[in-house]
Amino acid sequence: MEFFNYQVLICSGEGCNSGEAKKILNLLKVELKQHGLDRDVEIIKTGCIGLCNLGPSIIVYPGSIVYANVKASDIQELVAEHFIKGKPLQRLVYQLKPGDGRIRALNNLDMYKKQERIVLRNCGIINPEDVEEYIARDGYKALGKVLTEMKPEEVIDVIKESGLRGRGGGGFPTGTKWAFASKQKNDEKYIICNADEGDPGAFMDRSVLEGDPHTVLEAMAIGGYAIGANKGFIYVRAEYPLAVERLKIAIAQAKEYGVLGERVFGSDFNFDIEIRLGAGAFVCGEETALIKSIEGKRGMPVTKPPFPAVSGLWGKPTVINNVETFANICPIILKGAEWFKSIGTEKSSGTKVFALGGKIRNTGLVEIAMGTPLREIIFDIGGGIPNNKQFKAVQTGGPSGGCIPARALNIPIEYDSLIELGSMMGSGGMIVMDEDNCMVDIARFFLDFTKDESCGKCTSCRIGTKRMLEILEKITSGKASMSDVERLEKLARQVKNTALCGLGQTAPNPILSTLRYFKDEYIAHVVDKKCPAKACKTLVKYRIKPELCRKCGLCAKNCGVSAIHGKAGVGFDIDITKCIRCGVCKQVCAFNAIVKE
Repeated sequence: MEFFNYQVLICSGEGCNSGEAKKILNLLKVELKQHGLDRDVEIIKTGCIGLCNLGPSIIVYPGSIVYANVKASDIQELVAEHFIKGKPLQRLVYQLKPGDGRIRALNNLDMYKKQERIVLRNCGIINPEDVEEYIARDGYKALGKVLTEMKPEEVIDVIKESGLRGRGGGGFPTGTKWAFASKQKNDEKYIICNADEGDPGAFMDRSVLEGDPHTVLEAMAIGGYAIGANKGFIYVRAEYPLAVERLKIAIAQAKEYGVLGERVFGSDFNFDIEIRLGAGAFVCGEETALIKSIEGKRGMPVTKPPFPAVSGLWGKPTVINNVETFANICPIILKGAEWFKSIGTEKSSGTKVFALGGKIRNTGLVEIAMGTPLREIIFDIGGGIPNNKQFKAVQTGGPSGGCIPARALNIPIEYDSLIELGSMMGSGGMIVMDEDNCMVDIARFFLDFTKDESCGKCTSCRIGTKRMLEILEKITSGKASMSDVERLEKLARQVKNTALCGLGQTAPNPILSTLRYFKDEYIAHVVDKKCPAKACKTLVKYRIKPELCRKCGLCAKNCGVSAIHGKAGVGFDIDITKCIRCGVCKQVCAFNAIVKE
């Protein structure tokens, strides 16, 4: 066994790989070898560390020093300073503020201090392509425990007692779902991992699969043992090539080590897992549509009951949980139900992973205890709103969720509190909005998405989403009346109450929540023909302020439609009839002479 003086963890999640992470890793190997340091420094590629706004990022141990926004051109200097001279390269060390000057260790970052990492316990720490690193962190210990010490019903009882609820959207109790399937008398049963993460801005499940794939495999095997299934499927979208690649590697390694396949751990239990690729249909996140897709049919929901736990894949009892739900199973088995219940709230135990994005300083993955106030997530973990802008709202639950206003910042994040606010937990997307976001346009954006993703099976969703979108477009273009707003709300409630599946039933949530908390913006669009946030192009005008204009003509030179006329040294004006509201003139003006009204 080799011992190293330094360990270098390089984030190799899809986000950092889209930067220069791969190039950085290769250059670092070359540079270290040139200086004879390749036996002194161990390089480990990891999954997502969670610091997405700092990527590509590198963490160096000892000291857990975080280097942020590293470029390939920095590697030579980094090696010279940190590994030859023994001094951190100060200019790359993550700083809270420019010129802060303090060394930032990973656990001291504000983004990490208030997190409780259960699901993400291994992400950013282990090499996801090395099963031995997973085993070194108690990997497959839970599976060994259930196969040697517990009966299937005992496993289900532990999951029930823990209070674990499904992390994919609805929050149904996981243990109860497993119990339903276990009671079914059938010669064949199935376990399915739903990794068809389709919410815009959500990447929690992808990051777990990329950073810790074995935790899902182990949990699926435990679930299979508990309900009496010998076969599992992971339904993952084809747009996640790195996740698929690492899953394939993990499955092969698990079979090689005897923790998957025939006679797991030398027992009589057999369990195999196959990967099925989804084509990116949002509706296939709904469990019955997902089942139809695996069966080779068009992914469309079916009426329930019977529920999949009774009659699912090929008519057999089937348990479907998402990636994050499975990632909680092994820690619960090892540490017990009471430990898990001690985290979170009475009705929402454990933690929740969120993909924090939008108008927020610290974008990335965060895992917080259920019941954490929204304010702590936005301002303490997320770092607040950049550019001194005011926080306006946060969208949770993706297109199926709702917008939560600033006045609800102190509410605890848990299943029931979000539903009361007109939103939902969903899979864990959390999009932050500031004063420049128009809430009517936000509703329009999400309706545009769900309209395209509707499978078309039921009239409520197929036609209803289209009609709601048409009204929203009418409002944002300044052509609507108050009767349109009334019609929009009535239609939203009808679709919510009559649609066949979760996609259609939750599609109106962005409309209903914005009408509930931001109706004044709807009225402004309709009555005043103005967008308060100045975001809706049709309702915005650009004007040149003569007292600030330097008469340089830069705005006119950059106007693609020749809407700005005048003469250098004399002055310029904008022809509103020609202006397409692109905003280029405002962007190029260095004197803030062009204003948006």
